[in-house]
Amino acid sequence: MIPDLDELLASAIPFALPLRVPFRGVRVREGMIIKGSSGWGEFAPFDDYSDVRAARWLEAALEAAWGTWPTPIRESISVNAIVPAVDSTRAAVLAREAINDLGCTTIKVKVGSGLADDEARVVAIRDALDTAGVDGRIRLDANAAWSLEQAITSMRRLSQYGIEYVEQPCADLDDIVRLREVADISVAVDEVVRLATNPEELDLSGRVDYAIVKPMTLGGAHATVRVANAIGVPVVVSGSLDTAVGLSTCLAAAAALPDLPLASGLGTGALFERDLTDPALVPRNGHMDVRRYAPDLDALLSATDAVRQDRTKWWRSRLSAAYAEYARNLAH
Repeated sequence: MIPDLDELLASAIPFALPLRVPFRGVRVREGMIIKGSSGWGEFAPFDDYSDVRAARWLEAALEAAWGTWPTPIRESISVNAIVPAVDSTRAAVLAREAINDLGCTTIKVKVGSGLADDEARVVAIRDALDTAGVDGRIRLDANAAWSLEQAITSMRRLSQYGIEYVEQPCADLDDIVRLREVADISVAVDEVVRLATNPEELDLSGRVDYAIVKPMTLGGAHATVRVANAIGVPVVVSGSLDTAVGLSTCLAAAAALPDLPLASGLGTGALFERDLTDPALVPRNGHMDVRRYAPDLDALLSATDAVRQDRTKWWRSRLSAAYAEYARNLAH
């Protein structure tokens, strides 16, 4: 049974976790975790998310804390590592750590900061993979930074390095479809899915190669499975810079999908200096085990103590606004 707002606020614990490197402008990952009868859930929508979109994140947290997850059909998930938009030297270090320490042979790298910088970063990652002697794959994520013309130029330059796919190269879906045609490159969409008013009504068959589905932004594991079944193309389950608690939901979604052809984008724990678990939830031999991850007391106390008082107040207000939107959706 879903609690009322007062009960929810009483059980919600704010956290702040520093990152090893900035990730899309974020240096400290903040949010709240919530304890319910089923376990722990995570509510951590980014600051620029509207109340409507934050309500989906709350739905995922409530599902984890008081609900159930789909029946799993696998116990372990193959995952990729991620390299933010850092300089090429730092990219090489992160790539070597991903390969040697985490066992990841698929690496996603952020691009869109300028073609010269993008290429230097991709070259560093390709060199790290080749030096390690692994059959590695590189994914590019532009976060809709390119126009169609920029995307065509960039992909003609970068495709020589063995690219598995480019994720959300442009904001407009028609431009992405056009890029796929003229550049002969596999494309995936992210924002097209998670920003959709009704993601379950999307049909992308014949237009793109893959869809990125992020359970925390879609309303939880069950919602993610419904979207994956309806969207018409293979999906890649990805996180949203989640702690171990939030990644539990993502793993639950990935574990329940009958068709999971590629590595899931869940290796973001390596970007944290500290997690809510000790040690942090990171890939081992390129995989992550499917289970519920609960915070460790000492790690949670440290993460709670790091939250500024004004941010605690802000997160309580954020949770209240999302709950109001969630309740409104239920009423309809």
